[in-house]
Amino acid sequence: MAGRPWGAPGGPWRGNSSALLNASQQVPGGGPAGARPPWLASTLASVLVFTIVVDLLGNLLVILAVCRNKKLRNTGNIFVVSLAVADLVVAVYPYPLVLTSILNNGWNLGSLHCQVSGFLMGLSVIGSIFNITGIAINRYCYICHSLKYDRLYSNKNSLCCVLLIWTLTLVAIAPNLHIGSLQYDPRVYSCTFAQSTSSAYTIAVVVFHFLVPMAIVVFCYLRIWVLVLRVRRRVKPDSKPKLKPQDFRNFVSMFVVFVLFAICWAPLNVIGLAVASDPARMVPRVPEWLFVASYYMAYFNSCLNAIIYGVLNQNFRKEYRRIIVSLCTAKMFFAESTNEGADRVKCKPSPLMTNNNLVQVDSV
Repeated sequence: MAGRPWGAPGGPWRGNSSALLNASQQVPGGGPAGARPPWLASTLASVLVFTIVVDLLGNLLVILAVCRNKKLRNTGNIFVVSLAVADLVVAVYPYPLVLTSILNNGWNLGSLHCQVSGFLMGLSVIGSIFNITGIAINRYCYICHSLKYDRLYSNKNSLCCVLLIWTLTLVAIAPNLHIGSLQYDPRVYSCTFAQSTSSAYTIAVVVFHFLVPMAIVVFCYLRIWVLVLRVRRRVKPDSKPKLKPQDFRNFVSMFVVFVLFAICWAPLNVIGLAVASDPARMVPRVPEWLFVASYYMAYFNSCLNAIIYGVLNQNFRKEYRRIIVSLCTAKMFFAESTNEGADRVKCKPSPLMTNNNLVQVDSV
């Protein structure tokens, strides 16, 4: 999960909430939180702007593609839409506030926005992990237990699974509101989970919200890869498992989603686990640049899934193209219709002209 200055109760705030925190506190790496090279803020802002734009456009395309294309409207892709929603949450509210904090070189939006932003960011992260876990279990049942799949994953059961995922996500993030662990971290310009609130709680968060779900995903995908290799080598010809080329490509897409998620979020979780296990010894050893880089790498992950679907899944790629062409065509049609209407107005004869002669009008 996310983090903040270790060994310090808070970071510098701006505006009405400045009295809550001490602006003179130090952060790992030495020096005050605000003493940073000028290029750092512009770099972080650029990464965040790109992430927000691609996140919004890409995940909206994913949702529209599944809704429009019959080939994509299946029970497995219900989890894909749910994952897209989890990624959209951060692009709509928390990331724009982080961008504002970068531009203002501090938080000036008050404590309420800070709490809401941190809550939604945690909701998105844990929701993404749980949805990726749900996708892995779904793919495992579809490929390794294909005869039972239709019964296990009916439309009703799939919707219930998605509701269960989001219920567990809310339950997982709720304790942060009671223990006061959602606070502003000046190093990453974000209101986020404070690892220094409780070492035991931080370890529990990393274990149950990251390591355990990732272990389940690894188990599911290892079983799938074993079956794929057996089918390729024809080790079990009697079982005749149903593994179509399209099914394999879909599995590869979701496997890549998992791998990139693990790569993007593992550094931050490893840092949090190491620091929580021995704060006194590990705090001085964690460079600030490493923490900031791991944080924004985790942020960047929210815009990757839609790109992966477009690159690796032919049905998504085709539907992306159809949606974009439809939008462009509609825009062109609207522009042409507007121009034609304007031309008709211009070409319409004046009521003061009849038989090409001017009508004499008395002055008023």
